[in-house]
Amino acid sequence: VQLVESGGGLVQPGGSLRLSCAASGLTFSNYAMSWHRQAPGKERELVAHIASSGSSSVYADSVKGRFTISRDNAKNTIYLQMNSLKFEDTAVYYCKATIWLGSLYEYWGQGTQVTVSS
Repeated sequence: VQLVESGGGLVQPGGSLRLSCAASGLTFSNYAMSWHRQAPGKERELVAHIASSGSSSVYADSVKGRFTISRDNAKNTIYLQMNSLKFEDTAVYYCKATIWLGSLYEYWGQGTQVTVSS
């Protein structure tokens, strides 16, 4: 399984970025997918989660109304549209694939840096 994030970069406060996570080596449509982030000196935290079908999603309170998670099962890709970015959104963003097959299986990408700075 391979997850490859892209789309990170430097953006000013109030700006937008769109992250992508391309998956391979798995039956993508069977996996729930999520975005997480880790800021320097802090623990990794859940940002957004989307069901395998794309029918439901969950967001951290800190990003509700600003971030949108989506998936394209035909392209084996998930996205995170980030609007109205704030300084505190600065972090390395990771995608994760999760499936329950009698045990929980999780796969992580390598991360992409998002820096919000003026």
